[in-house]
Amino acid sequence: MAPHKRQRVAYTLDSIPDLTDTTAVVTGANGGLGLQTAKALAGKGAHVVVAARNQQKARTAVEQILAQAPHASLEVVGLDLGSQRSVATAAEVILGTHDAVDILVNNAGLMATPERATQDGYEMQLGVNHLGHWTLTALLMPALLAAPAARVVTVTSTAHHIGRPVGPDNPHMHGRYDPWRAYGQSKLANYHFGLGLARQFEEAGVSAQSLLAHPGLSHSDLQTTTVAEGGGGWMGSFWAWMAEHTGMDVERGAMPQIRAATDPQARGGEFYGPRLVNNGPAVRLPVLRPGADAAITTLWEVSERETGVPLIVAPGS
Repeated sequence: MAPHKRQRVAYTLDSIPDLTDTTAVVTGANGGLGLQTAKALAGKGAHVVVAARNQQKARTAVEQILAQAPHASLEVVGLDLGSQRSVATAAEVILGTHDAVDILVNNAGLMATPERATQDGYEMQLGVNHLGHWTLTALLMPALLAAPAARVVTVTSTAHHIGRPVGPDNPHMHGRYDPWRAYGQSKLANYHFGLGLARQFEEAGVSAQSLLAHPGLSHSDLQTTTVAEGGGGWMGSFWAWMAEHTGMDVERGAMPQIRAATDPQARGGEFYGPRLVNNGPAVRLPVLRPGADAAITTLWEVSERETGVPLIVAPGS
């Protein structure tokens, strides 16, 4: 089917194919967009690993999913993306029980937080939104490559348009921190990560695919957390109000990442989001931002240097 015709039929929960005998890992699946994504995947038969920091919320999330889909197959794995040790432990647990991972949704994230550092000394937004997911994806690579046709979906934001590429000399913005600038940098890093990983999969000749998604303006707990922590200033309150009064609910907001993870016609390197930028049905979007090659190369160098974890796509490993 020609690419321009693939958008004409709306992609809904009913469009998701049967996912029986597949394993999906969703970060931040204890609330918001992540919980909705986990519900959708579990409802179609996938075994879903709810990877989350707050274990009480994770257990509540499992109860909510089971109330909707009593036969859902679920497990909870502790994951604090702000701790490289926690990420490594979570990956070890997942690899210890699953030979293959068919879907990895790098969903969890923070927005416009006050300046603070992760346990490893990274700027918090870059550390959680990108570096934590970098390490998780790298460590789960053997299981991803063992799946028949794995998909890695990295969730970015329209804020990637205001971000600048990660700089090798000061990736953590020491002395020049701004909550929104840091958020934009982290979401552009997500964007470059998804594209760079797609290229690595293609060059390695493997069946795994990397795709990008963004939720537009969705009324989730992301905005309320930003306001509660105070890092976003007046803009945080403004966007929280906008999300509540004009944004999509999480059921619609999660559809771009659900589509990227499950649409049989989706392909590596593609980008999914709302048709009308911040609202509307989930559609394939153009991949923009010229000059990404150099930024992707730098991101790989900085990410490996900061984490000490190489991301290697090696068939048969």
